[in-house]
Amino acid sequence: MKAKFVLGAFALALLAAGAVAKPPADNVSRARHPNLAAAQHLSTEAYEKILAAQRANEFDLGGHAQKAKELLEQVNRELKAAAEVSNEHGH
Repeated sequence: MKAKFVLGAFALALLAAGAVAKPPADNVSRARHPNLAAAQHLSTEAYEKILAAQRANEFDLGGHAQKAKELLEQVNRELKAAAEVSNEHGH
């Protein structure tokens, strides 16, 4: 009985965490860097799909979904950095 309660509380906590988690923002200028912006948009969509999968499964998917979200956040930071380097070089 106690184990079911703990499991239920854990599932509820995960759902609450997923509800407040926000995907990384698309912040590469589409006008200046259409390819980088498109890549960033796709990575944001992937992040949102992972959130949906976490909510649908009501558990953390062995930590792999969280790791994938962290990697997608890194992808977005790198895409932004790439755009900034291009801007610095007048492209």
